[in-house]
Amino acid sequence: MTDTQAHDEPHGNGLGARLNWLRAAVLGANDGVVSTAGLVVGVAGATGDRGILLTAGLAGLLAGSMSMAAGEYVSVSTQRDSERAALATEKRELAEAPEAELVELTGLLEGKGLSREVAREAALQLTERDALRAHAEVELGIDPDELTNPWHAAGASFLAFTAGALLPLLAIVLPPSSLRLLVTVLSVLAALALTGWWSARLGDAAPGPAVLRNMGGGAVAMAVTYGAGELLGAVGV
Repeated sequence: MTDTQAHDEPHGNGLGARLNWLRAAVLGANDGVVSTAGLVVGVAGATGDRGILLTAGLAGLLAGSMSMAAGEYVSVSTQRDSERAALATEKRELAEAPEAELVELTGLLEGKGLSREVAREAALQLTERDALRAHAEVELGIDPDELTNPWHAAGASFLAFTAGALLPLLAIVLPPSSLRLLVTVLSVLAALALTGWWSARLGDAAPGPAVLRNMGGGAVAMAVTYGAGELLGAVGV
């Protein structure tokens, strides 16, 4: 392997973070597809009025995307607060007991496979360079310069859900009434096959079972909501 090839390979925590964001985006889009499809197909079971379908679909899209964004913001804000608290604790411990922290860092490096002597020397060098960063990365698994951002997470969730929700919304309102349900079901199943395949690939898993589970879950959701909508429409609710 040449030096150029080696440097072209992705390394470090940055790759894991990017994969996590991408996986979250795929799952957010998948949620948008399934929840909005279930909603509009259920309404279609009760009425074929295009205006009502559009209103219901838009309401579901906005409610779902805002809910996803708010939930992600709260979750990631809590994670960021925990990271900051852990860094503050580590900073205090380094100030109060630097020798004990050096011993701890040595032990952590030794646990990664280094000999006692090499681990001690590495711990000394890392501590001299930036003790807090060394402990944050080795002990806590945190990059002090790249703490999780709740606004980025909320925005990504909002966009992912919206992108997924637009497919069933457009599929239910654009085709003629006679093809509306068929186009929606086929479009949704195709989208779920894609997101199932993609999520499996991101996790290095076999795509077949993931695709079948995804499509099966979406199909069941649409069948249940359509049946409920048709029943409600039949009794005039």
